[in-house]
Amino acid sequence: MYEDPEESPTERSADPAVRAQEQADKFRTIAELAAVFEGARKFEAQLKPGVDAAIMRDLQRAMATLEKSKLPESPVLPEPSLPDAAALLDWPATKTLSTNDYHIHRRPGEVMIARWLAGPQVDQFYKRLQAHFDAAIAGFKEDERQALEWKQDESVAKYLEALDKIDDKLAEQYLRDPIRAFNLAVLSTQTADEINIQFLCETMIGVPIGALVGPQSVPPDEPSESDLAWFFKLFSLRGVAGEEERICIFVYMQKSDDSF
Repeated sequence: MYEDPEESPTERSADPAVRAQEQADKFRTIAELAAVFEGARKFEAQLKPGVDAAIMRDLQRAMATLEKSKLPESPVLPEPSLPDAAALLDWPATKTLSTNDYHIHRRPGEVMIARWLAGPQVDQFYKRLQAHFDAAIAGFKEDERQALEWKQDESVAKYLEALDKIDDKLAEQYLRDPIRAFNLAVLSTQTADEINIQFLCETMIGVPIGALVGPQSVPPDEPSESDLAWFFKLFSLRGVAGEEERICIFVYMQKSDDSF
């Protein structure tokens, strides 16, 4: 999912600044996945399978409705959607669900995950999000300098200069201050037609594949790329409920082939 194409930076984008920002956007995406899924490894979050299927289906429908309500060019939800967003953010209280943990509903070839963060857990999330991004982009900058700076090419020099200037503050990009100052609700999504389920489980979450997808969906001992490929969509709803900052994360995954 995260392998780079083989072209050089100048071949992939005529504008060096655009190429540098494309790399930053890629690492921001990876940083979000890491921050979302590292709770079991870093912060004593538990995987809790067996959540009521009706709850998860209601959450899935509610997220889809909120997604349809916003304008394509902005993740900020319109004012009429704010009560529904606040209600979703408050589900841990109204439906007796723990925060921090991963609530899981699964059936063969399909998994839904819900996770709520509240108060200090939100602070922790943003700190880890930034830390993952900073580490990834710093390593990439060094690798690109070593690989490319020997070239006597103006476009490469401009690309490395633009890359060196990348200093994204992800809390700003995720509109954290406006959310708190103006009581906004913000919904963003990530979608991948094929995510490597082994990478997600073993590297990001730190659990065997079966712990997430269930024994019926575990790939064979020597899996092919197709065996490991799952459709993936992540919804990240951020806002305020009961005067407390909240995040609601909902993930839908489905085996990419039709074997189930």
